[in-house]
Amino acid sequence: MDRTKTGVMANIPLLPQAEKIIDKYNDHPKVLITGRLLPLISNQKVNAYLKEISVLCGITKELTHHCARHTFATTVTLSNGAPIETVSKMLGHSSLKSTQHYAKVLDKKVAYDMKKLTGVLK
Repeated sequence: MDRTKTGVMANIPLLPQAEKIIDKYNDHPKVLITGRLLPLISNQKVNAYLKEISVLCGITKELTHHCARHTFATTVTLSNGAPIETVSKMLGHSSLKSTQHYAKVLDKKVAYDMKKLTGVLK
């Protein structure tokens, strides 16, 4: 598929959890009408649902679609050893420079973890 914002071609293998979600919605009326993989809702509605979830779970951080995207990039992919070039492609960035913002967050985490490790080893 082509990314709407950048026009970059996206071809992303799915994790098993994502495949299960897509399978769940195979027969959804919106999916059948539009021919898309999932029923689409607005970014505003996604953020409203995330806010509702955070209240129910007692999460004080404001959750948004952007926050979820950032978490995917850092926690799910980069922290687990996915190369930055791969993450850049998955996010649909047209250049690595856009993705390097996410890697900077990891640099802080590395410094924190090393400081913690130093304390343990003393």
